[in-house]
Amino acid sequence: MAQAALGAAGLHFDDLNKLRVLDPEAAQQTAQLREECRDFLDKIVEFQKIVGSLIELVDQLAKAAESEKMKAIGARNLLKSIAKQREAQEQQLQALIAEKKMQLERYRTEYETLCKIEADQNEFIDQFIFQK
Repeated sequence: MAQAALGAAGLHFDDLNKLRVLDPEAAQQTAQLREECRDFLDKIVEFQKIVGSLIELVDQLAKAAESEKMKAIGARNLLKSIAKQREAQEQQLQALIAEKKMQLERYRTEYETLCKIEADQNEFIDQFIFQK
């Protein structure tokens, strides 16, 4: 009867016979909810750690990819540079070949001219010797 009167007033006794304002069932649900919240909070903290490590890993991979990309761009630019140098060297060699061909043609023409002059001089010498 005393418990009913106290219960009507919103007062309750717990298992240790202490006077409580909260209903024992509500207190149990509150404690259970508190425990579930702690578990949820622990899971959230663990999730944040996992996400943090994942973000670090992705950042490292992004840096590595960027580094490799820069290396590839550098290698491509080096190859382009080498190709341009070879093209310029080829043009220089082609110009040198053309110059040497022209020089060869001049020497050939000069040789033919000198051969004609020699033939003319030999003929002149032969005529001069026969006239004497």
